[in-house]
Amino acid sequence: MSTIVRRAVPFRLGLPKGRMEQGVLTLLADAGIRVRPSARGYRPDVGLPGAEAKLLKPQNIVEMLALGSRDVGFAGADWVAELEADVVELLDTGLDPVQLVAAAPVALLEGGRLPARRLVVASEYERMARRWIDAKKVCAEFVRSYGATEVFPPEDADVIVDNTATGATLDANGLAIVDVLMPSSTRLYAHRAALDDPTRRRYIDDLVLLINSVLEARRRVMLEVNASGACLDAVVAVLPSMRQATVSRLFGDTGYAVKAAVPRELLPQVIPAVKAAGGTDVVVSALSQIVP
Repeated sequence: MSTIVRRAVPFRLGLPKGRMEQGVLTLLADAGIRVRPSARGYRPDVGLPGAEAKLLKPQNIVEMLALGSRDVGFAGADWVAELEADVVELLDTGLDPVQLVAAAPVALLEGGRLPARRLVVASEYERMARRWIDAKKVCAEFVRSYGATEVFPPEDADVIVDNTATGATLDANGLAIVDVLMPSSTRLYAHRAALDDPTRRRYIDDLVLLINSVLEARRRVMLEVNASGACLDAVVAVLPSMRQATVSRLFGDTGYAVKAAVPRELLPQVIPAVKAAGGTDVVVSALSQIVP
């Protein structure tokens, strides 16, 4: 579905309200893109030349992207799947990871499975819930919920299809997961035609570059270590650098300073390995942005 949209600005951005909002705004701020509230409420000022932003519910962002009234926007993969939207995924921020699950009261289950009788399934995700019912051949009626789906069972529904991050809300309501439909997270999407327009494509590519630079920096840290000439090769060999470690001589020609941007998750292995190779004075610091 597409339409011709009159535009006073070359680039229109959809920002999510609610659960995703703070994570996205922090990500943009770390990329140097400030989003400031304005007197217009849902139309914040955004520090991206040529861009106009609007705060919308993620579901509406997906719909506006499909229509073409927004060029790019942040939304969950679950709502793109639910709305069957013809949009292009540009990147996965990894923020707000959840799973879309089917869950039922523990007391209802028979050997960990749903009983073989007619059930009531409640969800905000109507298309995905109905597809799940058909795929699993569950004998069920569907009830559309409008939030707080987890409180439907056991009186008003037997099964719910909803997203969960930790499962804590399900546990608090006596619900157990019986199936996982899909993983989801906050992602950046684009209107397909916007990528075919050279002007808008340039803005989109620049935004993706800036956001990716922050995401890459969050995955790595700068490790600096001193090494003597005798152990330099051994120290460099254990550093998982992006390309090659940077090596420079220390003042007075007393050894070498070595630094590399290493994956954060490898620090528990890398630091002991560096010390075992003869490295000293290890310093680890955070990175702001990395542009390969």
